[in-house]
Amino acid sequence: MKIVHEEVLSLEQKESLLQLWNNEYPKNLNHETIHDFDLYLNSLSDAKHHFLIDDENRIKGWAFAFLRDDEDWFAIIICSQIQGTGKGSLLIEELKKNKNNLNGWVIDHENEIKKNAAPYKSPLLFYVKNGFTICTETRIENEKISAVKINWNRKREK
Repeated sequence: MKIVHEEVLSLEQKESLLQLWNNEYPKNLNHETIHDFDLYLNSLSDAKHHFLIDDENRIKGWAFAFLRDDEDWFAIIICSQIQGTGKGSLLIEELKKNKNNLNGWVIDHENEIKKNAAPYKSPLLFYVKNGFTICTETRIENEKISAVKINWNRKREK
């Protein structure tokens, strides 16, 4: 597998990413159409995309960093077939290369269901293992998501 960087996404990439998103994230976070997904992507400021590409040129993982309220934020999705193989950590390391600080929202409970009716497993321990701190005092709670903020800081890691 290799990591590829993109700033502008093709329609084919967006379609693959939408499928990955809808398959791996909780059903509540799914985008119904490519147009809905495009609206989300277009709302991101200064987005940088990193793909994990397999030998058959298929996207198996996606991490992206973007600006929100003058802070660097990120999200990552790994195909369930390769979760637990260290590939997600490779993508996290790729994101960290050009950042001093990263923030994200992480679902920290086991109450969500994926599109295929399988339970969504919280990735919180994955982020802790990869050097992130849980900001227990900062949460997002709405009809779509219940999550805690996580933060990685280069200075803290040293």
